Amino acid sequence: MLSRVKTLEGYTLESLNGKIGKVKEFYFDDRHWKIRYLVADTGDWLTERQVLISPYALVNVKMEEQLIAVNLTKKQIEDSPPLGSDKPVSLQFEVDYYGHYGWPTYWDSTYIWGFTPYIVPDSVAETESGRDEKAWDPHLRSTYEVSGYHIQAADGEIGHVEDFIIDDETWAIRYMVIDTRNWWPGRKVLIPPQWIERVSWSEAKVFVNLPLEAIKQSPEYDEESLLTRDYENMLHDHYNRQGYWVNEPADKKHF
Repeated sequence: MLSRVKTLEGYTLESLNGKIGKVKEFYFDDRHWKIRYLVADTGDWLTERQVLISPYALVNVKMEEQLIAVNLTKKQIEDSPPLGSDKPVSLQFEVDYYGHYGWPTYWDSTYIWGFTPYIVPDSVAETESGRDEKAWDPHLRSTYEVSGYHIQAADGEIGHVEDFIIDDETWAIRYMVIDTRNWWPGRKVLIPPQWIERVSWSEAKVFVNLPLEAIKQSPEYDEESLLTRDYENMLHDHYNRQGYWVNEPADKKHF
């Protein structure tokens, strides 16, 4: 199912033996545009550290209950490698973190999730990476941080990043929600990350190789409506681009 990040923020996180907090934000990999970690707000529990939950541990999203089930115990999370609340995610942390849970690493593998293109919860961990810590760039970005970045089209600015739409089966970012209200009133449009040319983190700007007029004439996105495949087909047909679902196997669901 496709869900807005801002909808998921605040959802309760339910471990195998009780609630552990609420969804705060997500870290995504800007090479593959996949969610790598959910960041938990644990309230008064584990207050001196960031609590990161990998999609390997996310069982399902229960929209009606505003809850995400996590296939870990509170003890497992408490005993996981600590990451300071003001620290970036380092190579050593990721090696220790994935080793703690026995999950395959993703950063030096052929596929997006280690040995496979999709999450396999009971996969055997790969050997520890020997990559130089000094050269490490995990390409992890915060959905909270990137919200507000300006969108630079081929011939001018067109709006800013308002939100992200993610697939809660594959944990892929399917679309950026672009708010264009500074250019024309009250209109939002979607742009898949595959159409992004580059992101300038120093300029806080996303570059897309699409003309302004094409974006202006694209199907409007209504946050109050469900994102249907009919709408997605209409969006991709407008740009004469192939949908992400064309090359995905029918059995992509992994939970």
